[in-house]
Amino acid sequence: MKSPLLTLPGAVPAEGVDEGVAAHYGDLFREQRALADGTGFVDLSHRGVVAVTGEDRLAWLHLLLTQHVSDLPAGRATEALILSANGHIEHALYLVDDGATVWAHVEPGTQEALIAYLESMKFFYRVEVADRTADIAVVHLPAGSIAPVPDGVVVRETPHGRDLFLPRADLEAYAAQVGPPAGILAYEALRVEQYRPRLGFETDHRTIPHELGWIGSAVHLQKGCYRGQETVARVQNLGKPPRRLVFLHLDGSEVHLPVAGTELRLADDGPDGRKVGFVTTSARHHELGPVALALVKRNVAVDAPLVAGDTAAAQEVVVEP
Repeated sequence: MKSPLLTLPGAVPAEGVDEGVAAHYGDLFREQRALADGTGFVDLSHRGVVAVTGEDRLAWLHLLLTQHVSDLPAGRATEALILSANGHIEHALYLVDDGATVWAHVEPGTQEALIAYLESMKFFYRVEVADRTADIAVVHLPAGSIAPVPDGVVVRETPHGRDLFLPRADLEAYAAQVGPPAGILAYEALRVEQYRPRLGFETDHRTIPHELGWIGSAVHLQKGCYRGQETVARVQNLGKPPRRLVFLHLDGSEVHLPVAGTELRLADDGPDGRKVGFVTTSARHHELGPVALALVKRNVAVDAPLVAGDTAAAQEVVVEP
């Protein structure tokens, strides 16, 4: 979906997964500072939107998701995962129930595969699943924002801000009311600062929830059976995940950020040292400078200096080894 807000002054289109919305509107750091101060908004209208209706919707989703949602109160935001049979992360859902419908936004382009899986699991449950991406746009208001929310718009309120499920036809008018806009690069820089993983960025084909700190926020350890639960329980009770998420402070003298996939090595091992991890997301932060999230092997010492490609990196613990 190509956002109409790409016609706003200064808008520079994003690339890759986030194609369809603005990377920035001409001043990355100003946009970050605005979001950090609780002003402006972020156009996330490229994200997929899935709606689940029917009287069995919460009980049914409870059987499929990693999160406890059978008694989810109306208006309470939560997030959940869908795992493979081996416990690897396949989907991440950011959802809220409005009393009649469960609304979820998901990574761009993943809604079709998600809906196909949900449809295959309906059986005799009284539920309907719909792709609402074409008519509903996600808009993010940062924490502390006092921007008005139109009547009837569903809201996910979290510590990081509010996600609005806004009719796509109202997107331009709402943007004119609550500006200034901030691009996806500003949003991503704050996500990195907050250690929040993102499907397809911090995950690969073998990622399990423990590696990213998704236990608790997206995985409930006391709920009933769901696909992949055996792996979650085994790692939680008997072992440790093979990798862990870290936050990196990068050498600010480097002109270029290490891109996703850049190999991490121990600085003491030199340029020919063995790979101990890789960068997942890098960003330029308005206060912290160049930063990144990365996955490293669990046994890497928490105070070990690292090198991302040719860039020196100091780590902060996100997931305990």
